[in-house]
Amino acid sequence: MTAQLIDGNALSRQLRTDVAQRAAALKARGVTPGLAVVLVGDNAASQVYVRNKVKACEDSGLHSVLEKYDAGMTEAELLARVEALNNDPAIHGILVQLPLPAHIDAQKVIEAISPAKDVDGFHIASAGALMTGSAGFWPCTPYGCMKMLESIGYDLRGKHAVVIGRSNIVGKPMALMLLGQDATVTVCHSRTADLKAQTLQADVIVAAVGRQNVLTADMVKPGAVVIDVGMNRNAEGKLCGDVDFAGVKEVAGWITPVPGGVGPMTITMLLVNTLEAAERAATGA
Repeated sequence: MTAQLIDGNALSRQLRTDVAQRAAALKARGVTPGLAVVLVGDNAASQVYVRNKVKACEDSGLHSVLEKYDAGMTEAELLARVEALNNDPAIHGILVQLPLPAHIDAQKVIEAISPAKDVDGFHIASAGALMTGSAGFWPCTPYGCMKMLESIGYDLRGKHAVVIGRSNIVGKPMALMLLGQDATVTVCHSRTADLKAQTLQADVIVAAVGRQNVLTADMVKPGAVVIDVGMNRNAEGKLCGDVDFAGVKEVAGWITPVPGGVGPMTITMLLVNTLEAAERAATGA
């Protein structure tokens, strides 16, 4: 058996078409959804990510503002900029690109963003909303994973899902989202005694640790759905995930590729969150 691919590029295009249509409807009412992206310092990877986010906004009919600052920017200066963006009615979403320079407390900056504009879903209020099932913004990467499961019509009720990784950005919110769909969830991590024993029981596996080949074919139950969140470079310098794709695709029922899987979905869900923030602002919700 060879697994069916869950194509993140195709699903992203579909979702972005919907975003563009909804953005056009808002514009007709005099509201242009706006995202502010703040970049501090000259981290090369961050510059690429930011450029891709800004382009995705423009391609989908959203207004984007890119604010670039020198690495010497003080924490107080950054907090002041965030506050100004909080008060700008033309901006519906604020994204401060991580990592920040070492002298700036990233958590303090994240908490300074208004929860109504926290389109990254990292604010403690957003985490609380996810945990309690209240309205808020879901972190973009796990949100994208849920959309991928939805796209194949997968019913999570009663299924056993194993999440490998416990980060605040992916692992923990991923577990809560799966739980919200009535899956039974196991969270594994570097201290898990027997990872294989856990994954062999799983109907759904989400690998999100940033380590190549953390999941191999002998660790996967036949027919399982495998979502690969990892982004690594192999010995040849090629992009790869956390999953041994060549081996696992011969066992799994569904699998996401790297590249072309979860990656494009992360930026797409940022657009969805920004659009939703603008819709809420327009209706006073």
